[in-house]
Amino acid sequence: MKKIALALLSAGLMMSAAAQAGPEEDRKQLIDFYKSKLPTVKFDDMVYGALALDKDAKSQYDSIMEFPPFESVVEGGKQMWEKPFKNGKTFSSCFPNGGKNVAGNYPVFDDKLNKVVTFEMAINQCLRDNGEAEFKLGDVNTMGILTAYARTLSDGMKMSVKVQGAGALTAYEAGKRHYFQRRGQLNFACSTCHVDNVGNRIRAEVLSPALGQATHWPAFRAGENLVTLQTRFRQCNNQVRAVPLEFGSEEYNNLEYYMSYRDNGLPLKASVFRK
Repeated sequence: MKKIALALLSAGLMMSAAAQAGPEEDRKQLIDFYKSKLPTVKFDDMVYGALALDKDAKSQYDSIMEFPPFESVVEGGKQMWEKPFKNGKTFSSCFPNGGKNVAGNYPVFDDKLNKVVTFEMAINQCLRDNGEAEFKLGDVNTMGILTAYARTLSDGMKMSVKVQGAGALTAYEAGKRHYFQRRGQLNFACSTCHVDNVGNRIRAEVLSPALGQATHWPAFRAGENLVTLQTRFRQCNNQVRAVPLEFGSEEYNNLEYYMSYRDNGLPLKASVFRK
């Protein structure tokens, strides 16, 4: 039965039996799939994405991360995080433990709002609560730089996203469907690359496993180009010739929720180098 369930999962067929599987069962099935597909890759190393499958690329990563070329950007995010609002408070006042070891709890499903709330949305709520103007989701010069630092406060924390209640489960299932649904002129799903063809190459790029994909954002691609997780969603849409959705859309938030839950137990490591 497990092999049949994995085959359905890989193909993205949302049949009734698969739809009844709970989030934790989904997660365990995916872990088992990669244990079989990528037996030499340790679970925690999934956070390195394609780097875990390419020794030369991982060596390059380790070398770059000794003296990251984007340290000044992260430092700029720290200054934003610590700069007092007009009322004298700072971002740290809005989060438990001053914002340390909290990012791994996001996204959360807010029962009162009946929707998924991402870490970026929580930051905007903090701004509103303190009488400040919100940041535009997807703006790398504000939200991007701020989260490049804020998420590092949770480095090493294990992802710990909760799916509790009917509304949360509905959002999770919507994100799951999005991940396995084909779209665009190329008729690709997220799973086409990261489940069905994991470890293969598209041009010069090794296709990363689905596990670990939500753990390391923002990332600095090509050294200095800051990219958030939802920016990456939009880039993938463009690559398969589909129309990208808006930052913070219900679809992208649900997708991020599904992917983040799937990564439960993996350690966070934000603001890293990627090719």
